Amino acid sequence: MNRSGLAEFLRNRRARLTPREAGLPGGGRRRTPGLRRQEVAQLAGMSIDYYIRLEQARGPHPSRQVLGALARALMLTADERAHLFHLAGEAPAPGGRPSRDVPQGVLNLLASLEDVPAYVVDAKYDILAWNPLAGVLMGDLDRAEPRELNVVRRVFSSPDLRAGLCEEEKGGFARAAVADLRAAAARYPDDPSIGELVAEMLALSPQFAAFWQTHDVEIRRNQRKRMSHPLIGVIEVSCQSLHVPDRDQRVVLYTTDAGSPARDALRTLRTLRLQDA
Repeated sequence: MNRSGLAEFLRNRRARLTPREAGLPGGGRRRTPGLRRQEVAQLAGMSIDYYIRLEQARGPHPSRQVLGALARALMLTADERAHLFHLAGEAPAPGGRPSRDVPQGVLNLLASLEDVPAYVVDAKYDILAWNPLAGVLMGDLDRAEPRELNVVRRVFSSPDLRAGLCEEEKGGFARAAVADLRAAAARYPDDPSIGELVAEMLALSPQFAAFWQTHDVEIRRNQRKRMSHPLIGVIEVSCQSLHVPDRDQRVVLYTTDAGSPARDALRTLRTLRLQDA
């Protein structure tokens, strides 16, 4: 049980929820935004003293029934609810640290996708494997140093990528990646490498720190994004994530619409790579 993390998450989510959203009367002016502690306790059907102790990181281990009541009272999303349970030590962690062993079947899948850039990331966003087209499109991954094979570090440490964080698309991707990393930190509380990455990014990037402070928790899923390459220019792709549940990994594929300029551009990039090879 991560008592301090649980307490901070409860306080953060309580401050975000208005009385109107929770179906409660406004009750006049409030000194602080969000619900009062007694209102959360009332909605969850527990004593105010019990809830206060949870927010002060000194309460007893909450049962699954109590956690479910809190999730309903605070109107948590499915990802936030799972995060709450992980913080309380009720959801089993998938292992001591993210698995880096990519199944052979997944490696075979990458090799078969000749016209589709595809790569595998673990829960920490380390890039574990990729096919040739992804390696070229994402900046010559074959020659990258191990530290450079982390998506979060690439986003927040690269001057070119950092400059675009104010854009809706890139900023949305960066915010989602941080929310996903926070969820991973709760699933792997004993993995020092995730904590070290978070500490590094907090010291390096004010944008990362601002996103981390929101306590957003969301497992990254599918989205549209634009990618730029010096040989083919800017293309728009659909970023699809396929989960590998037993390893807590994801296969990320950049697909394009049939007959689109983006698909033609990727074919051109593949041809250029073969010629260069």
